[in-house]
Parts: sequence; C-alpha cells; structure tokens
Amino acid sequence: MPTNETEYERAADTLRAWAQDEDLKARVMANPALSPLARQVASRYTAGETIDEALAAVTGAADRGHLGSIEYAGESVRDADIARAETDLFLNLAAALADFPVPTTVSFDLSHIGSTVSYDLGLAHARELAAATRASGSALMISAEGSDRTDLVLDLYDAVASDFPHVGITLQARLHRSPHDLDRLLRHPGPIRLVKGAFLESDEVAIRRGQAALLESYLTLAGRILDADHAVSFATHDPELIDLLKERYGSRLLRAGVEFEMLRGLAPALLDTLHDEGYRTREYAIFGGEWWLYVLNRIAEHPERAITALADLRAPIVP
Repeated sequence: MPTNETEYERAADTLRAWAQDEDLKARVMANPALSPLARQVASRYTAGETIDEALAAVTGAADRGHLGSIEYAGESVRDADIARAETDLFLNLAAALADFPVPTTVSFDLSHIGSTVSYDLGLAHARELAAATRASGSALMISAEGSDRTDLVLDLYDAVASDFPHVGITLQARLHRSPHDLDRLLRHPGPIRLVKGAFLESDEVAIRRGQAALLESYLTLAGRILDADHAVSFATHDPELIDLLKERYGSRLLRAGVEFEMLRGLAPALLDTLHDEGYRTREYAIFGGEWWLYVLNRIAEHPERAITALADLRAPIVP
C-alpha cells in the first residue's frame, strides 16, 4: 500500500488516467493474455454480459429489499453504426423491463449512443430510449461523463427532458461548476443522481477527492435539492458522508422521492443497513463487455481495491 497520502492519491490518479485512455483499453482487450485477466478482475463489479444476467442481479438485490438500476456499459462510441447497434440493445433492455416486477432505472452514457459522433445522433437515440422507457414504466438516468463533455450532456438533457419528464441526470459534487448547473437541472422534474465524481480532473475544474470541501459541496447540493422538494438519489458508498447527510437532514431523507443508491459489489452491507433503517434504497448493476472505465474508476476510488483485484486473479481464469 502507499506509504503516505500523496502516493495514495497518485495511485488513484494513475488508475483514473488509465480509465480514460481509450488506446490502452483497446490494447489490453485485444491481448489474448491480458484480456481474460482484466475480465476476471471486472467480474467482482459487474453483473455479467447479458440482459438476463443483469435482470438476475437486480432480482437478487430486490430479495434484499432494494430497487434496481441497470446500465449497459460503454462510452465514447465514435462510429454511427456502432452507436445504432448499442442503442438497439438499450431498447431491448427497456422492452425486457416492461414485465419485470422490480422497479428498475435504465442508466446510460450519452457518448455510448452517439453524442460523440454528433449532437443530432445522440439526441435522436436518447429520445428513442426515453420513449421506450416511458412505455415500459421505467425511469431513465443519464450518467455523468468527464468535465469536457458536461456542456454537451446538459444541452442534450435539456432537449430530452423537455418532452420526457421521467428522464433524470447525474450531478458531480466535485465540479466547481455544479452549484450553477444545479439551477438548470431543477427546472426539470426528472430525478437528480448526486455523486461525488470519479473522473480525473484538474484542480481548476474540480475539488480534489479526499478533501473536506468535497463533503461540504455534496451536503450543500443535497440540501438545495431537498429544499426544492425534488426527486434525488444520493449515490455514495461513503459511510462518513451518509452519517453527515443523516445528521444534517434527518427525517427529510425518509420522504417520498429520496433514495440512497450504491453500485453492486461495493458496499452491500451498508446498503442493507440503510434499507433496514427505513430508507428507500437502490442497487446499481452494470453489464456488458465495455466495463473498462467503470471498473478502473471503482478501483481508483479506493486504490486498496487493487489488492482485492490481485486476490481475485488467484481464481481459475475462464476464457
């Protein structure tokens, strides 16, 4: 383990840089020796490769009392035909949820379905997905991306949410711009997922992770959302932050439209405890083969998980 806090943060930043390195991802996933190892590490954090496996993971979470959220993993698609194919898979997911007994949100990156090809393609595909999830009775949540894409994400959200009020958006507490962006988001009725923010960002753009200022930013944004009586999902695995939310906002966290959300495999006992205490809870499952950015960002949040990854490699490798 790192010998001091500086080395710890440098390790986390290295992992975040790898997460956003598309060339490195392509080389690893094309390597017949490295790809099975990477997939083995990822298996702790993902719900498999298929829609059926994702639905099974959500069913397991429901048995513990939690609502569901499913994301088909992927980002930064730069080919229109691939963006079309990926959108079709999301539409299949939405169709599968029409008869699914667990209330489940569909989550996605706009760059996965074409926004990095063009604004118009991203908008067309996002509107298709919004219509499909509305028909199936599922909520639709737009995930956060790096700060270089925030304006594009918010512009597309405005365009979609104006006609589809069930569509929500993710807000990163780390970004210095987020207090201003929240004013814009509160104009729409869709739920806001509040996260700390996992991407590698400069100090000019974002608060450093681990600083007290990040907790205060999260708490302040949370208070503004609660004051607006707006639907919100507090997406965090940080027990200190959860205790601070309880201390500051008390019974307001128990009202309709407020929930705690956690990623599958990261803090299941903590989520179970929140459910037992009477809070509305949701577990987030990710499936598919394009999990690179997601998994590396999860390890970067707590670099000691790299030790867990090494331990996971002791198991037999399944090609």
